[in-house]
Amino acid sequence: MAFVFRDSRRTRISTEPGQFHQGRKSLQQLPIGVFDSGSGGLTVLKELQAQLPRESFLYFGDTANVPYGSQPQANILQYSRQILDWMTQYPVKMAIMACNTSSALALDAVRSEFNIPILGIILPGARAAAVKGKRIGIIATPATVASNSYREAILEKNPQAEVFQVACPEFVPLIEGNLIDEPTTINVVQQRLQPLIDAQIDTLVYGCTHYPHLAPVVEALLPKSVKIVNPAVRMATATAQELSILQLHTSRRPQRPRFFVSGCPKQFASLSKQWLGRRPWVDQVIFTDELETVPAPKTSTADVTAETIVL
Repeated sequence: MAFVFRDSRRTRISTEPGQFHQGRKSLQQLPIGVFDSGSGGLTVLKELQAQLPRESFLYFGDTANVPYGSQPQANILQYSRQILDWMTQYPVKMAIMACNTSSALALDAVRSEFNIPILGIILPGARAAAVKGKRIGIIATPATVASNSYREAILEKNPQAEVFQVACPEFVPLIEGNLIDEPTTINVVQQRLQPLIDAQIDTLVYGCTHYPHLAPVVEALLPKSVKIVNPAVRMATATAQELSILQLHTSRRPQRPRFFVSGCPKQFASLSKQWLGRRPWVDQVIFTDELETVPAPKTSTADVTAETIVL
């Protein structure tokens, strides 16, 4: 697989994995890879940076294929394999599936195919919910709800719990479309939460990493007594534990996180600025093992990179 970097300054081609690293790094000093269908995984990245301040991170948003939640399992598995194949050749020392849909539909398969630790987000969140509540509501994508991954994991930990799931297919497009503050969004969230409010849940799980971006809307509509579980927080704790077990903690200062997307870098940079507190430099990765070849974008002079990586 060739890695092609294109911008106004240089073009380099390599068929050797890891060639773009400066010097030989030990495994411990490599970054942790975090990936999601879009900007949702930024909620996980934020928690990872807070709990693991010495680690470096690489973030990949598969924005060319967002949303994942209404797609078949075969697609999700293909996307996950492509991203992980690229990450292992970057390389990274660990990969975080910061996407509930891919964690539900692809995690078990890819863990046996790649030689790095791959962590999913569902189990940490489910275990936290099982401890916190008895009547537990899950809001998630249609694919995650259909998988019953949260229900099964919660009931395994707490067989007495009652679990109520609601699929929210509109949420991710609204967030990726930067429509969080629109009246339509509030109405849609109200409609999706109402069955859970009627069920008198005592705990709500954000079953999609995008959904914490809607927290001001969601938490304003829920009764004050409802406890919120954000699996991103638990995911960061689980990652810290895994790093310790595998002795993969770094001892060096962290590098600034790098951001990659499969879609438009400029759009991702503009959207993510509100959550990152700055406009990030974003590279584009195009997977060319499809039937169609995707043309590289034109060079930009903005603070979004014009660099394109073609795989």
